[in-house]
Amino acid sequence: MTAKAKTVTGDTAPDSINSAPTRLFSLDALRGFDMFWIMGGEEIFHTMAKATGSPFWGSIANQFTHPDWNGFHLYDLIFPLFLFMAGVSTPFSVGRELEKGKSRQQLVLRVMKRALILVLLGLVVNNGLNIMPIKDIRFASVLGRIGIAYMFANIIYLYSSERMQMVWFWVFIIGYWLLLKFTSAPGYPHGDLTMQGNFASYMDRGILPGKLYLGIHDPEGLFSTIPAISTGLLGIITGTILKKTGLAQMKKVAILAIAGVAFLIIAQVWNLDFPINKNLWTSSFVMQVGGLSLLLMAFFYYIIDVLGYQKWSFYFRVIGMNSILIYVSGHFIKWSYTNNGFFGWIGQLIGDPFNAVAMAITFVMVKWLFLYYLYQKKTFLRV
Repeated sequence: MTAKAKTVTGDTAPDSINSAPTRLFSLDALRGFDMFWIMGGEEIFHTMAKATGSPFWGSIANQFTHPDWNGFHLYDLIFPLFLFMAGVSTPFSVGRELEKGKSRQQLVLRVMKRALILVLLGLVVNNGLNIMPIKDIRFASVLGRIGIAYMFANIIYLYSSERMQMVWFWVFIIGYWLLLKFTSAPGYPHGDLTMQGNFASYMDRGILPGKLYLGIHDPEGLFSTIPAISTGLLGIITGTILKKTGLAQMKKVAILAIAGVAFLIIAQVWNLDFPINKNLWTSSFVMQVGGLSLLLMAFFYYIIDVLGYQKWSFYFRVIGMNSILIYVSGHFIKWSYTNNGFFGWIGQLIGDPFNAVAMAITFVMVKWLFLYYLYQKKTFLRV
């Protein structure tokens, strides 16, 4: 993992249909929008709901929680959207290196190195830099799943055609559906999708060393990473479309938007047989978050890269260009201490019950100012 300087240009004219874009400003902005909620944006709504006691704010705050098992809240989109965007960047990074003459073997090694770094970072995020017995270590992690799914999706990208990438997308999620439908943990009926009885959790209990997040189940388990590969592949397919030369930008937007709606319809139908479930990363969940990711990508691309309205997105781009750093920073920096040190007086002036809302806002602001300082110094953490 290295910190690399990267020059960021200001507002520019949209790319023509005859030249491939070298960078998607919309991708940086969407990544920042995604990470905004992880860095504390969701807490603004939780504190607002608590301060007002309003059912309106309560219903919004509820969307920034995870369902216990089956079901879907908007907060469930954050993780898969990030993996989707890692895929979108592939044609612009790995693909460009391939066009420059680097061999597939070289790029596979680079991809595997990145995956390993993410897995190791995930271990640090989970367990800190502490020496402990293996039985007490949680090996599965958000970053680990991103690394593994990204690696397999990129290997498929490097060695298969666009058509075969689409085939692989369906192979993983249909295969996963059939596998969980006709298997189960010992002693449970085939197709059991409870935490105790589903086949994926049962396999993780036997395969993964150390401890699982929920004892008998880990939401970032190894087995349920299989359909997550399809999430990464969907991003790669999307990135390939956005990079295509000779394809009008509005047509790209239309393709993504139509596909997004189709995915959401399929997700609701599939949900009747295979429930939308983030914990198991079910195939219907892949379609649900895939549809929303496609629609968000289409919207951000249209506004920022097609119409050229980039200035409004600067706030999110600052976050998006250091997304990994801000994700892991909370394990090394005591942000609440910094926030109270600089802005505790604001909470004192406002008083109960809205002081918590104000402090939630300044908490995000402190992190953003830190990222803005790094942005000004052109210092970005890349894996």
